[in-house]
Amino acid sequence: MSVSTPPRSRISVRQAQTQVEGLVVLGGIVGLMWVLEAINSLDSNRISQSDGIYARNLDHIWAIFTAPFLHFSFQHLIANTVPFAFMGVIIALKGARRLLQVTLLIIVIGGLGTWLIAPSGTDTAGASGVVFGYATYLFARGFFNRSVLELLTGLVVGVVWGGALLYSIVPHYGISWQGHACGAVAGVIAAYLLRRDRPGKPDSGPPQPMSPLDRALAS
Repeated sequence: MSVSTPPRSRISVRQAQTQVEGLVVLGGIVGLMWVLEAINSLDSNRISQSDGIYARNLDHIWAIFTAPFLHFSFQHLIANTVPFAFMGVIIALKGARRLLQVTLLIIVIGGLGTWLIAPSGTDTAGASGVVFGYATYLFARGFFNRSVLELLTGLVVGVVWGGALLYSIVPHYGISWQGHACGAVAGVIAAYLLRRDRPGKPDSGPPQPMSPLDRALAS
């Protein structure tokens, strides 16, 4: 006689699988950045110089997709890896799909913003723009979702990393405050686009579990 798995157990198993998938994808992203920096360092940093974001250069606009994964030194990479992994884990616990959605939105929106406002002739590369996007996403999603737990999570992120992030927005030589600011704006936009739907009125049918972005992609 077979015994069916209780629904709650099935949900717990699926939730654990979703979290593992998210963490695996995060590990893959971090691993990719380290492999690329190893190759880059052997090539005298030519990859980060050739595949970074060059402001308002139409022939080079594709670099918004490559720049976040490239760094100018291992010191630069380490400085970005720690907060990237810390905040990435929190997002990854919602699954690989959510991590990829948030990351891609920040890369595209933040990258385009940097491409538009960075000084001419500058080469912008590194994951710091995504780090800023992760931070503001984690902070803003609690407001859009009206979730106390997510608000508390955002508060913890702010306490741990807030001072360092705010310091990095202040203009410093050799640091792209434009990339940081645009990444931060992109994180808020990502939180808005991926917010949970509000429950409908009793006569409007069951609530739709998908975010507005998921619903648009599914249509």
